[in-house]
Amino acid sequence: MTESMRALVVYESMYGNTHAVAEAIGEGLAAGYQVDVVPVARATEQLLEQTDLLVVGGPTHAHGMSRATTRDGAVTDAYKHGSTLTLDADAEGPGLRDWLDALPATMHAKAAAFDTRVDMPAWLTGRAGKGIAGQLRKHHLALVAEPESFLVTRQNTLQEGEAVRAQQWGRLLAATAG
Repeated sequence: MTESMRALVVYESMYGNTHAVAEAIGEGLAAGYQVDVVPVARATEQLLEQTDLLVVGGPTHAHGMSRATTRDGAVTDAYKHGSTLTLDADAEGPGLRDWLDALPATMHAKAAAFDTRVDMPAWLTGRAGKGIAGQLRKHHLALVAEPESFLVTRQNTLQEGEAVRAQQWGRLLAATAG
């Protein structure tokens, strides 16, 4: 891999868990790529044009990718009296679903998908990563790995060890995609 290889990690995050995972993946990818980690609102067409590896992730809401209604619900929950939830700085921006629909047809990058979800069986929680991967395939991007899930507790904090696992996954992606 040369230093000109660029990876872009795009994330949607409501309470900061997916953001933390995206940053850790970016650290792992830095083993072989110049890396930008950005929220979906800052994932511009200009960044996409420079991308060799696109990694996209978001939280699992209602068994899949978030929708405007589930994002609004998450914001409402954070503002409820007595809530211990803290919104990520970019939580009230656009969601991945609309962004993925608008991906340029001319992209020729490799890709990977991830999600965050509660630590329960996937058949109970769903997995946003599967829907993200499907959208990436729909735009003719070549997936270099199966979608990966990173787990959060029922108290909505990242499980111990998941940031390290995300960094390792980023290193694996860098090696696989290169």
